[in-house]
Amino acid sequence: MSDFKETITVALSGASGMPYGLRLIEELVAQNHQVFVLVSSAARVVLDTESQFKVSANEQKATAQFCERFGASPEQIKVFGKDNWFSPVASGSAAPKKMIVCPCSAGSVSAIANGASDNLLERGADVVIKERGQLILVVRETPFSEIHLENMLKLAKIGVTIMPAAPGFYHQPESIAQLVDFMVARILDHINIEHSLAKRWGYGC
Repeated sequence: MSDFKETITVALSGASGMPYGLRLIEELVAQNHQVFVLVSSAARVVLDTESQFKVSANEQKATAQFCERFGASPEQIKVFGKDNWFSPVASGSAAPKKMIVCPCSAGSVSAIANGASDNLLERGADVVIKERGQLILVVRETPFSEIHLENMLKLAKIGVTIMPAAPGFYHQPESIAQLVDFMVARILDHINIEHSLAKRWGYGC
């Protein structure tokens, strides 16, 4: 029997904004949640560029890398490759009911909106939608084209939460880390996880 509070899927697509996704994983691990991590091929490039984190394409090696980076306990983080169709994430009978794509590229938004399911990230999102779970897309793109907006509206109409990576400034951030924490705090709010990452409006801000 697992001692973890809950299993949550975090997918990293090829958009800029990897500090958001890494900080989210860090906080989930710190609060004793199990995390299934999906890393696209493009995401590995962006991880190296933005965070100097060279993630292996091999699942076992990547899992070890994430566990070491976040001080995770055995089995707490599991990384699944983009073509691992036998992973729990690919099946409605086993996939976690909560999934966050962070950061989420406009291309991933399009694929998810149209049910492409060409890789595990897209299939995982498709499973969460069809099983009436909770899917959050932390979209990182600017400006949005009409196509982007139409795809996001299509998903929002069926219950997907569209949460662009647009941190606020009312808490008077003094560092990039505080801006990252602002967005991660909003994500945690939406998946009902308590935190103390950012001040709330009207409470000392």
